[in-house]
Amino acid sequence: MKQLLKDESDTLDFGANLAKSLPAKGIIFLYGDLGAGKTTLVRGILQALGHQGSTKSPTYTLVEPYKIGQQLIYHFDLYRLSDAEELEYMGIRDYLDEKALCFIEWPQNGVGFLPPADLSISLAYEGLQRIITLEAGHHQWQNRIESLSVEK
Repeated sequence: MKQLLKDESDTLDFGANLAKSLPAKGIIFLYGDLGAGKTTLVRGILQALGHQGSTKSPTYTLVEPYKIGQQLIYHFDLYRLSDAEELEYMGIRDYLDEKALCFIEWPQNGVGFLPPADLSISLAYEGLQRIITLEAGHHQWQNRIESLSVEK
């Protein structure tokens, strides 16, 4: 599934729409160059789920935890990871084994220590706009993303 996102507002709206389809547990990989909108998308999802505080990129902390009601959400950013084995030291398996929704930016830096994604999301530049592409890891997730749109 592909969609054109005209601006930051479209990215937030797409995240809010996607939030309606997400289960309580899952692993979502986020691909895209620096500034492509990965954290903005997560912010849209978190706000739609009821998060009212700030949403910051976990570039330096590696992970930002959120608890919204009973929902656990972890937002990872592996950009600064120098070796995928560092994930083992930080206890990545404990995060992923919980009943939580996990968003992982730069998952290619964690190859060998991350399980397959339930959903992969890519954001790419198209001039000043973005193209978002969603690819389900299995058929249960495919049903979740088929009807998504940010048309205004």
